[in-house]
Amino acid sequence: MRAMRSILAFFVCVMSVSLFAQTAEELVAKNLQAKGGVEKMKAIQSLRLTGKYEGNVQGVITQESKRPEMLRETFTVQGMTQVQSYDGSAAWQISPFNGRKAPEMLGEDDARTLIEDADMDGPLVDAQAKGNKIEYLGHDVVDGDDAYKLKITLKNGDIFYYYLDPDTFIEIQVERQTYVRGAVRESMTWLGSYKPVNGVMFPFSIEVGSRNNPNQRGKITITRVEANVPIDDGVFKMPGAAK
Repeated sequence: MRAMRSILAFFVCVMSVSLFAQTAEELVAKNLQAKGGVEKMKAIQSLRLTGKYEGNVQGVITQESKRPEMLRETFTVQGMTQVQSYDGSAAWQISPFNGRKAPEMLGEDDARTLIEDADMDGPLVDAQAKGNKIEYLGHDVVDGDDAYKLKITLKNGDIFYYYLDPDTFIEIQVERQTYVRGAVRESMTWLGSYKPVNGVMFPFSIEVGSRNNPNQRGKITITRVEANVPIDDGVFKMPGAAK
């Protein structure tokens, strides 16, 4: 009887692991399909987002991205514009709010988040090919509502937690843990007001900040999303880099 119980326990464990992995795979498939499908997502070769930021300051944000992995973000307040950009091989910034009006290269650690965001499809698309590991962690609560929770561990060790709406299977909250010089940097993003652009769902309401302190959140309202617009590669390169 003891041997039989051990055998049964072994098979239950094997079956539980199999169902756990299968559930994660199914949730990813439902998420990508709900957002429009991988084919339509990859059909978008360039993207330009414009929006308003409201928080401790008010400003205008823009984000331009282009395949394979190029990204430029700007934040304008009272005539001053901060720039962070990645051209596919090097990351740089202009930070006038810190008194640095000349472009400067970003170090590997500081560029990490920017480089990860340059992936237009996100960590769920072609996860295995990218070296990402996806786990289903069961149910959780987001602002009082039920949600499915996925853990995505990137090849470099950084971690994303995706919280999916149980009805639409689209992410409504994303928690990111970035490991920099032995320390963990955490950030939270809340997503809503999804609308289709070129057949792909995009959030038009975005909040960023602290999980435990709503007063430290900033809100981004996207006013315009343009897909497959012409964007010159030179936009992403640091001024004076050729010299």
